[in-house]
Amino acid sequence: MSILIQTVRIAGFRGLKNIEVKLEQTTILTGMNNNGKTSFLKALQLALGNRQFISQDDFLIQGNVVSEKIIIDLLIVPIDDSGIRCEHFSENWEILFTTDRIRNDIDGKAFVPLRTIITFDMIKNSYKTQQFILQNWPEFKHIDDKTKKKTDWFDVDNSKKTSFHFDEVPFFYMDAQRDILEDTKLRSSYLGKMLSKIEYSPKDIKDIEDQIKSLNEKAVSSSDILSNIKTTLKELDTAMDTNSEGIEITPFTKKIRDLNKGLTIYYTDSHDSFSMEYHGMGTRSWSSLLTLKSFIALLSKNAEKEKSVFFPVLAIEEPEAHLHPNAQKKLFGQIDAISGQKIIATHSPYIAATANLGQIRNFYKDETVTCGKIETGSLTGEEIRKINRQVINTRGEIFFSKLIVFFEGETEEQALPIFAQKHFNKTPVEMGLDFVGVGAWRLPAIFTLC
Repeated sequence: MSILIQTVRIAGFRGLKNIEVKLEQTTILTGMNNNGKTSFLKALQLALGNRQFISQDDFLIQGNVVSEKIIIDLLIVPIDDSGIRCEHFSENWEILFTTDRIRNDIDGKAFVPLRTIITFDMIKNSYKTQQFILQNWPEFKHIDDKTKKKTDWFDVDNSKKTSFHFDEVPFFYMDAQRDILEDTKLRSSYLGKMLSKIEYSPKDIKDIEDQIKSLNEKAVSSSDILSNIKTTLKELDTAMDTNSEGIEITPFTKKIRDLNKGLTIYYTDSHDSFSMEYHGMGTRSWSSLLTLKSFIALLSKNAEKEKSVFFPVLAIEEPEAHLHPNAQKKLFGQIDAISGQKIIATHSPYIAATANLGQIRNFYKDETVTCGKIETGSLTGEEIRKINRQVINTRGEIFFSKLIVFFEGETEEQALPIFAQKHFNKTPVEMGLDFVGVGAWRLPAIFTLC
């Protein structure tokens, strides 16, 4: 058994005035630029991870009015190995969350409702974070029991103040600007953190350093240039008032603790090998993402050794950066296989087409930012198959459109874009308008509404 962040609600953060997003074990966030996908991931980071980046610009601005607070609610539920919601948390998760944080709905199903509120403290001139466990999980729009008026989810009582930073539920954020070459230089990168944890037994250290010493001696004695340099540098002894043991030249690092300082990653094909600095940004970005996968696997292995629960939450921006279509599909499969919960913000129609319909959430902006989903539960298997085959697999760009026009015939396919450009005096591309041919089959009404 495991857990899942089933629902996220955000109010007052950047361009997100009031939004609710239902999540899956792997969720794909689609939509045009500046529609709130990155803001959503950053809000998750505020609730679960680092809050150091918060600034006044992160508070919602409406006209001349700035929001007084940011509210982020998370609904955590227990799930089984198939991803289906369970009635109760496993014993280990129950111990971690404690009975003080666990609630039960009217059907007796357990859940944990977490609230984070961020405000600006005028006296301390800093940002203040408070965390609460809600008494219940209200409907997004509901009737207040006291006033009998329709009210929003964030108007409910904050209930019990607490803290809910759980090491067993770590949050990982991977932005679009990633490079394995930079990762090798930074101790704070996921690769750097793994390298800092490398350990050897005293016997292994001695054996490896003896081999390195022999390798250095061989490299120097076999080279006239290095031997000559060593001989010349020995003249330093005449100027040193010390008991010098001579000069050493070490082409290879001398101590095992310094191995990671000169770490170089090579990618080898059938003909030759080249270090990462000679590869394009696609390979380097992909490699950086895979080091995160390796880091999480390491943490998961450590948790198993300690018989501890472990549920990582990953937020990844634009994994498709610099990659060709087939590589994008391959990378999505690799990310999907990582343990824990994954939320991926993408502009790739190939990733959107590879994902399941139920995993996709589309961010769009009307008066406010809203998130939509395809209600796959109301579709038959045949309808889903047709949508995937005749629309999604060939028209993945519709998840990034402002308007979609469905048509049947070849005449419409050629004429409608021309009519649109003539009428609006803009190309369909400029307007974010997509025309999708659906052939002679009837499109499910639920899809046209999304």
